[in-house]
Amino acid sequence: MIASRQIQLGALLLALLGLAGCGSSGQEELQQWMQEQRNLTRPKVERIPEPTKFSPQPYGQEGTVDPFSSQKLAQALKRDSNQVTANAALIAPELARRKEPLEASPLDTAVMVGSLIKAGKPVALVRVDNLLYQVHVGNYLGQNYGRITKVTETGLTLREIVQDAAGEWIERTATLQLQEGSK
Repeated sequence: MIASRQIQLGALLLALLGLAGCGSSGQEELQQWMQEQRNLTRPKVERIPEPTKFSPQPYGQEGTVDPFSSQKLAQALKRDSNQVTANAALIAPELARRKEPLEASPLDTAVMVGSLIKAGKPVALVRVDNLLYQVHVGNYLGQNYGRITKVTETGLTLREIVQDAAGEWIERTATLQLQEGSK
């Protein structure tokens, strides 16, 4: 009897919980608030400004030289060919001569280790790849057509021919200083 009472009490309790779940869940209040907010909110749309009227401007360069004319093109080609001729005059003698052995190595691998006077002329002692060379004014050194222009006790000066950023051949000066105590 006690067991059947407990079963009846449990069934009653479940029925009450089921009825409580079917009741109002507070959704109506939330739905009402959202509807009020929709009614109160008004979109703010700003007006787009009127487009400006296009007014074409007349071409005022009728009297000048047309940038696409054949005369202008011929002048530019002539100017460029004069520059190429000047550049070619600088590099042409270097391309026509026979290369010297010290032109095979970059200048930064050469080390000046001494100097002496031979037959009344200054001579520099240069080491490249653990070989010792005697060089004097007029010899070539390095891969940039470097011609020795001056030999002193403390270094030598070269005139190199290199290409600049625009591809033009220019002369520049380079030096090789005496390295004391170098092996």
